[in-house]
Amino acid sequence: AHLAWGADFAVKKIDAGVEVSIDGQLFCQYHVKSGRQPAIWPIIGPGGQALTRAYPLGPAGEQENKDHPHHRSLWFSHGIVNGLDFWAAHGADEGKPQNQIVHQEFAAAEVRDGQAYLVTRNNWVSAEGETVCSDERTIWMGADEKYRWIDYTTRLIASEGEVTFGDTKEGTFAVRVAGTMKVEAEQGGQIVSSTGRRGLDAWGQPADWVDYYGPVKGKTAGIAIFSSPRNYQHPCRWHVRTYGLFAANPFGVHHFPEGEPVQGAKTIPAGDSLTLSYRVVLHNGNTEEADIGGLDKKYAAE
Repeated sequence: AHLAWGADFAVKKIDAGVEVSIDGQLFCQYHVKSGRQPAIWPIIGPGGQALTRAYPLGPAGEQENKDHPHHRSLWFSHGIVNGLDFWAAHGADEGKPQNQIVHQEFAAAEVRDGQAYLVTRNNWVSAEGETVCSDERTIWMGADEKYRWIDYTTRLIASEGEVTFGDTKEGTFAVRVAGTMKVEAEQGGQIVSSTGRRGLDAWGQPADWVDYYGPVKGKTAGIAIFSSPRNYQHPCRWHVRTYGLFAANPFGVHHFPEGEPVQGAKTIPAGDSLTLSYRVVLHNGNTEEADIGGLDKKYAAE
């Protein structure tokens, strides 16, 4: 159904990594190295606005705070991996070595079935230079006349022996929204979860999906993240903040409000893997106008 609309995707290698365009216009760039990990930035929504925070990949945009420099547009990382923090930078200002997620290769970067298709391989490397684990990321990017979306699957691989993703709120599949979209902005955006929680009440709570919408350049636009029903710990908890951080976290529990589900550290045995899949939907209008609940039902049925 989507292909009838005929979005013309193009994928090209650039110095930073890969650039994806739709009908000759920039959609997004996959940066193989942004700080200490890969990141996708910018991300242009169907209304033509950049929907994720520019800082620190570019100059800070309107109402963007220069905080949390490890929040890089759209990324996948975690705060405790075999005891190591791959989420926040510690002592980076003083030039201290950092734990890093290091891009190894693009196994694919092409247009396939009318969508952009990327496969990347990465190693999670400690500040001492030891590989802790690896991952393979499969990313499909599509569009129709109303929406743009990014299907982002990460297969975490216990390639160097068993690996434990620890209990912390700092993770895991994350977006930092544009400055004007955040709940704390002057005009103010909104956080809405699949269970009907809004704003601060959505933090740390389980949900099938969460939508974050607000004004960008005079028009309402949003970013929704759907957790796949096949994921470990679905529906997971969400580390979603009114200052613009937005993350699905299937491992954190002790920081979050008490209740179900009881999440926690997950150990992947040597040689095994754990796969986490999410769909990011970029939309115009608010949650109801974009029928986010209906879109999630379709995604869950796929």
